[in-house]
Amino acid sequence: MDIIQLTAPCHFGMESVLKREIYDLGYDITRVEDGRVTFEGDMEAICRSNIFLRTAERVLIEVGRFQATTFDELYENIKAIPWENWIPVDGKFWVKKASSVKSKLFSASDIQSIGKKAMVDRLKTVYPVDWFAEDGASFPVRIFILKDQVTVAIDTTGEPLHKRGYRTWTSKAPISETLAASLIMLTPWRKDRILVDPFCGSGTFLIEAALMAANIAPGMNRNFTAMQWRHLIPKEMWDDTLEEARDMIDMDVETDLQGYDIDGDMVRIARENAKQAGVESMIHFQQRDVADLKHSKKYGFIITNPPYGERLEDKKDLPDLYTTIGEVYGRLDSWSLYVITSYEDAQRYIGRKADKNRKLYNGMIRTYFYQFMGPKPPKRKAVED
Repeated sequence: MDIIQLTAPCHFGMESVLKREIYDLGYDITRVEDGRVTFEGDMEAICRSNIFLRTAERVLIEVGRFQATTFDELYENIKAIPWENWIPVDGKFWVKKASSVKSKLFSASDIQSIGKKAMVDRLKTVYPVDWFAEDGASFPVRIFILKDQVTVAIDTTGEPLHKRGYRTWTSKAPISETLAASLIMLTPWRKDRILVDPFCGSGTFLIEAALMAANIAPGMNRNFTAMQWRHLIPKEMWDDTLEEARDMIDMDVETDLQGYDIDGDMVRIARENAKQAGVESMIHFQQRDVADLKHSKKYGFIITNPPYGERLEDKKDLPDLYTTIGEVYGRLDSWSLYVITSYEDAQRYIGRKADKNRKLYNGMIRTYFYQFMGPKPPKRKAVED
């Protein structure tokens, strides 16, 4: 098993960001589909992609890909997969999730039960047992069917990758860590540029930016399902990857990251989350109204997730709120503004049309990522000897 196919799901519309991350890790991409990127790697790639990728939701091993329009075809093709190459006799295996889009086979529960039966029947031809105890390492399987094309994959991650381990508390409408990282990476922001979030909530945008600036791998402080697979991935491989991640950290980096929120409790939560992430020294949090935002420096960035007005009683406040955002932005000479919101009149009240607008989902909420781009800063002159 020298080279394997790994698939990384991501937020719809963020495939280009994830592609760039995978290329930067040194792996070749074989397929890009809506909400997922497939690439080639070895066993070490399982460790490195789980620990280093900021925008993927999980890392899956693709073990089967075939056409199926009947449950008999589904069963036979899943049974034909060499499960014994992955799952030991004591392995715990089940179809954790099945999904079907525009396909003849659409019952998720039937897909799951048939998938499990096919796996059992295959393994019985290899292991001399009538019943599997399943008291060993876990091998959760996921089956996706799109237009009758079936993809069968083993999940190496477990808890989704957006669960970095630092966010103990959240705001009412939190943005996921992976989506926050993706949105930051869509902008031209770099660690030497100012970044302000005037609706910082639990601090996710700023914490993700700090992790990027200090080159802290997002998966360093958590466990993954594949860590149990000692017959496939020795512990030393995980240890070496973590050592690689630790060697890359640069806590001496100079940054200007500022988070404000009108809710003092949220400011305290954001500080605690930043502390859990190990970046509290890099971010300045303060209780402050968005109307009071001002800054003397040029070429800064606002990246923020303001209130959406999801509750009916809050919608009446949105015109004034977004008008204030526009007024504040108008006073910040040469800055760029990036806003994710489900509020469809955001541009109207901000007072200008966004230079770019991208539709995406924050959880189940359809949102828009409005991008108001300021001018590029002048290039620094090279220092003469």
